[in-house]
Amino acid sequence: MAQFTVRVELHQAQWDDYEKLHSAMGRQGFSRLIRSDDGKTYQLPWAEYNGSGNLSSSQVRDIARAAADSTGKSNAVLVSESQSRSWIGLEQV
Repeated sequence: MAQFTVRVELHQAQWDDYEKLHSAMGRQGFSRLIRSDDGKTYQLPWAEYNGSGNLSSSQVRDIARAAADSTGKSNAVLVSESQSRSWIGLEQV
């Protein structure tokens, strides 16, 4: 199963617009959390999401774009597929 990191930017957005985005992305199966190999869970940076599935990066992009469009704001979406991910400085939850 492929792992994806998705970054969404809402243009000229307010806090409430991002709250709508978080809800919409959650309904599509994306999470704002990421789990390390040792089982610890971390909070992703603002407007970044974690996803996995048997999808292409283009399919994930289109799903994320639909969620972003539901906020009513113009937006940009970046999807990265990876075999491994590494991070430092994220807040453990």
